[in-house]
Amino acid sequence: MTVRAPLALTDSQITAIMGLVRPLLPRQRTAFLEMLAAKLNGRHEIGDGTIYLLCRELQREYFASRTFDRDEGGKYDRIVRRARSG
Repeated sequence: MTVRAPLALTDSQITAIMGLVRPLLPRQRTAFLEMLAAKLNGRHEIGDGTIYLLCRELQREYFASRTFDRDEGGKYDRIVRRARSG
């Protein structure tokens, strides 16, 4: 098991991130936050612009689908399941 250093985010950065994930289902929130944390891992300086760009990238990559359907899990959940399986 790899131990990672905690991310040092400002209150405004956390507020912005939580605002972005609020409309998501709980399991989608968790997956989004895990992917964001993975992208931030190892960065020494995390500015507001970095947070904005990474969140925008994740949103475009996983939520741009017109086929997103909350009842079926949607494209986002399929991608997360595939990424976690290997």
